[in-house]
Amino acid sequence: MTIVPKKQMTRRDFISQGGALALALSAGAASGPEATAGGSSRPAPMPGPGSEAAKSRVILVQAADRTDGVKRCLELFKVNPIAGKNVLVKPNFNTSDETPGSTHNDTLRALLDWARDRGAKSLAIGDRSGPEPTDQVLQRKKIPELAALYEAKVLNFDALGADGYVKVTPPGSHWKDGFLAAKPVVETEYVISTCCLKTHQFGGIFSMSLKNSVGIVPRQDYGYMRELHSSPDQRKMIAEINFAYKPALVVLDGLEAFVDAGPMTGPRKTANVFLAGTDRAAIDAVGLAVLMHLGSNKAIMLTPIFAQEQIARAAELGLGAASGADIVIETGDKASEAYAEKIRGFLNY
Repeated sequence: MTIVPKKQMTRRDFISQGGALALALSAGAASGPEATAGGSSRPAPMPGPGSEAAKSRVILVQAADRTDGVKRCLELFKVNPIAGKNVLVKPNFNTSDETPGSTHNDTLRALLDWARDRGAKSLAIGDRSGPEPTDQVLQRKKIPELAALYEAKVLNFDALGADGYVKVTPPGSHWKDGFLAAKPVVETEYVISTCCLKTHQFGGIFSMSLKNSVGIVPRQDYGYMRELHSSPDQRKMIAEINFAYKPALVVLDGLEAFVDAGPMTGPRKTANVFLAGTDRAAIDAVGLAVLMHLGSNKAIMLTPIFAQEQIARAAELGLGAASGADIVIETGDKASEAYAEKIRGFLNY
């Protein structure tokens, strides 16, 4: 069921003053992207604003079980054909902390089941961690054992070697000299990005699908993470990493959320929300609306969603939605529709 977003907001009184101020401050700050620079495999720009093709579909499902939530999202989304394709699942494995600190294994199982049952040619799980070592994260989360059940490869992006990356320089890049991106993510024909719902206290503000792409940039033997975390443009740089590739599918596990602190640990609230789509900016925008509905920290509550730098920069690069009008939230049952109606207003604020 498709409903155009409305201007309903359950926490409007709480965020109105700060949100209006942030919107005013951001109104004159937008600028178009510079001429296209070199880069390996990059996504095609979205169609122009206002066109029907520019609408980004985000499936929203209310569920208290991860297997059920993921399955229902994918049934509603009717994603691109997967049969005969090589599939790489990119989880959120920067640490092995309990979900939403890292991707839950039940979410991984649901995605691997779905891909296998629909005829994927091959399966792989790939990421790099940090600050916790990648090998340790994979072992603690028992990923080799899980992968073996599906005859899936486990790819440690820290171990790709010098030939395992491609150079990417987005237009108007805030990186000093572009960045390297893991070749398996850039070149695999069907990438599934699965992320969590959480805030990020170390400069990202939030960590969802756009932030999940940081794991494709090498950490060992390179200074990219020092450059990223020391830059005042950190959030723009996070968005720019997404210029390197376009996932065929994004699934957000929002059964539980960190509403402050994060990304490893933090105060939790139960949302019982699962999202699916292909537009990373749209997924993150709806995720932020969920955090606003739950009640989050000032950096979330007092900033209009499309003034958040991760999302604004992604829109500049043509990677996704630039406003709430660009997004259609679709649901398939009364409970999910009731929840969607509660958060639609935040997208228009």
